[in-house]
Amino acid sequence: MENQIVWVDIPVTDLPRAMTFYSAVLNAEVKQEEFEHFTIGLLPHAQTNVSGCLVPSPAEQIFTSGPLIYFNVNGRLDDAIKKCEMHGGRLVEEKMSIGGHGFRAIIHDSEGNRIALHSNTL
Repeated sequence: MENQIVWVDIPVTDLPRAMTFYSAVLNAEVKQEEFEHFTIGLLPHAQTNVSGCLVPSPAEQIFTSGPLIYFNVNGRLDDAIKKCEMHGGRLVEEKMSIGGHGFRAIIHDSEGNRIALHSNTL
C-alpha cells in the first residue's frame, strides 16, 4: 500500500529564518529550491516523496490556514474531487499541475479542514 499522506506545505513569513530553524531542529539541511514562480525550503527526506516544504506566505495565512497536508489519490484525482463533493466536502482550488511533482486540488473536507489531494498523473 502506498502512503496516504505524501506531503505537507508549511507556511512561513521569513523563508531564510524558517530554513535555519528547521535545519537546526531536524538536525538536517533544509535546501532552498527555486521554480519559475516561487521559492521553497525543501525539508530533508529519504528517497521517497513523503516529505514537505516551507512556503513563503503572508502572516494571516499562517493563522487562518496553517499547514496544508497532501493526501495520495494517485491516478484518481477527478474521482476523489467528485466524491469529496458528494460527501459534504467542497472544492476550494481547481486541480492544477505542480510541474514535475504531479497534480493537486485543494478541498475542504466534510468538517471544514483544508487539505490537498495529490496525484502523479491525471
